Amino acid sequence: MKEKSLTDADYDRLAGILNHFRSERALNLEQLDGFFAALVSGPGHIHPSEFLPVLWGGEMADEDAFESRQELEEFLDVVPRHWNVIAETLQSGDVYLPLLLEDEEGTAHGNDWAQGFLRGMGLRRADWAGLLDDEEHGGALVPIFALAHEHDPDPTMRPYQETMSPDRREQLIVGMSAGITAIYRYFEPRRLAAARLSPESTSRSRREMKVGRNDPCPCGSGKKYKHCCGRPTLH
Repeated sequence: MKEKSLTDADYDRLAGILNHFRSERALNLEQLDGFFAALVSGPGHIHPSEFLPVLWGGEMADEDAFESRQELEEFLDVVPRHWNVIAETLQSGDVYLPLLLEDEEGTAHGNDWAQGFLRGMGLRRADWAGLLDDEEHGGALVPIFALAHEHDPDPTMRPYQETMSPDRREQLIVGMSAGITAIYRYFEPRRLAAARLSPESTSRSRREMKVGRNDPCPCGSGKKYKHCCGRPTLH
């Protein structure tokens, strides 16, 4: 069954929750989209208990990050839905359009998205080495690295010393979008091979993101999800 795309209201709620996380390492909405794109298109399965802490920038969420249990439940509903929309888009071969936020002048820069993607790569850095060294296919990563390091504190890491023109930025964003599809296809044989070896963890080709009942609760309580936020709520 095809996942229903998130509405503007869904994205507003998700962005609001993400903004509650106080850690400087927490992701914003644009970074989250890039982060998930890397995990979905990358070389292997990554469990929610491993990557969810990246969203709030630490092992545990801030005590006041979620204003209520209902807000946490909304978070655990909207986040997987967004993941699954990305997965279904890439699997279907449709054009994947990065979710980019615009500044006050209406310009989408793409830096946060690219940095989120690199955060995703960082969870399995060694597994991405083959693509980085591949002369034929590695070019799919070039626009992502260019936007991620545009304002790098280390001047030697910046792709351009001059200010990036609007035309060049548009070209990089278009190339970034096309590159995700190429990356997804590049790693597809590896994902399928992993699914055959470990069907219990990656049996669904759509690579749905779910929190299992016996997984650690994403709220950081240390309890299993079924004994914490996954307990039935009585009304």
